[in-house]
Amino acid sequence: MHNIHYFFDPMCGWCYAASPLLQKLAQSDQFDIHYYPGGMIPKRAIDPGFRQHIVQADQRIASLSKVEFGKKYQQRVTANGEFILDSYLTTQAFWAGQTLGINAHDMLQHLQQAHYIEGMPLHQEDHLQAFAAQLGIEESTWQAAMQQVKKDSLKNIQDNQQRMSTWQVSGFPTLFLQQKDRLIRLQHSQYYGQPDAFMAHLTAQLDHQ
Repeated sequence: MHNIHYFFDPMCGWCYAASPLLQKLAQSDQFDIHYYPGGMIPKRAIDPGFRQHIVQADQRIASLSKVEFGKKYQQRVTANGEFILDSYLTTQAFWAGQTLGINAHDMLQHLQQAHYIEGMPLHQEDHLQAFAAQLGIEESTWQAAMQQVKKDSLKNIQDNQQRMSTWQVSGFPTLFLQQKDRLIRLQHSQYYGQPDAFMAHLTAQLDHQ
């Protein structure tokens, strides 16, 4: 079993682009993925200039990676009203799901689906509650799980930000392959939309170790 260290954010479009690559890793019995959410965006309204940047980035992401952006999400980004993102609350939800038996990869996929396909405003706790209900989680169970992980989720983000500095991680997504005491930064961006080629590249690296 080989350890993969994955620095990401639930609200990061390029992490969504990388999701088919992570799907391949998660399906393989060769790899154990360690997830490091880094708190990209504390809750805030995105200004119009950056919203335009998001629209352009999403178009490039869709072209390169073939992931889908739903109409409701696109309407949220381009509408006249506020477009608010919150990496911290969605990261808290990421951990809460795991306390309820949903594995990390599946929980991240669920959050990305809710955000990028369904356009759910996940910065609002009531919408996160509706999201949890879609997963079959009762309200009281979800609220208890969110409360349980709240403090540790914030500390985890802070620890990961320190780890990013130590490991010289400058953005999301970033992946490392651990080989004993060595950390090998994986080149992944050229494999967007090509998960099989990404796995072949990774397997070739393992064969040369």
